[in-house]
Amino acid sequence: MIKTVCVFCGSSLGSDPQYADRAEKLALFLLEKKIGLVYGGANVGLMRVLADTLLKGGGNVTGVMPKNLVHREVAHTGLTEMHIVKDMQERKAMMIRLSDGFITLPGAFGTLDELFEVLTWNQLRVIEKPIGILNVKGYYNFLMDMLDHAVEEKFLRPEHRGMIIIEEDEAILLEKMNNYQPVTAEKWIKRLKEGTI
Repeated sequence: MIKTVCVFCGSSLGSDPQYADRAEKLALFLLEKKIGLVYGGANVGLMRVLADTLLKGGGNVTGVMPKNLVHREVAHTGLTEMHIVKDMQERKAMMIRLSDGFITLPGAFGTLDELFEVLTWNQLRVIEKPIGILNVKGYYNFLMDMLDHAVEEKFLRPEHRGMIIIEEDEAILLEKMNNYQPVTAEKWIKRLKEGTI
């Protein structure tokens, strides 16, 4: 069962208030389920909405931020715990280590970077943790289409595409994440080298 979840999301609020509303709703749901939050530690955008809502309700919030971003004054100063790390790679590694699973809200380059890092770690069996997307307003529909295209063109294996749990409802998403079974694709790297896939 997931006790601590890492949430990747934007440092902006986006164009529609629904994005912030859903970040708040997710935070309230995590509070209800007594699930701790790990996130990037910022005090801006959807990240702030998420953290502030949990903190207001007495939840546990852990931030992880590279020191160069702290100096730009975007760090949240009221978290349960804040880890200051050397760089972005150390940040992602620590967030992965501290979390039982991952949820992605709308965001851009940084959010996608974090999402694909954990997908790659799962693909390579470095970790075996559930990865979910809360698909607010169909924000990630085009990304899913692109990944389906990668499967059709045989750059992505169907079982690896299946690692992503995508839902529009946080309760359904968490239920599926709690029931996640790691992908089994034995010897796929060997077959890839042999040119048989």
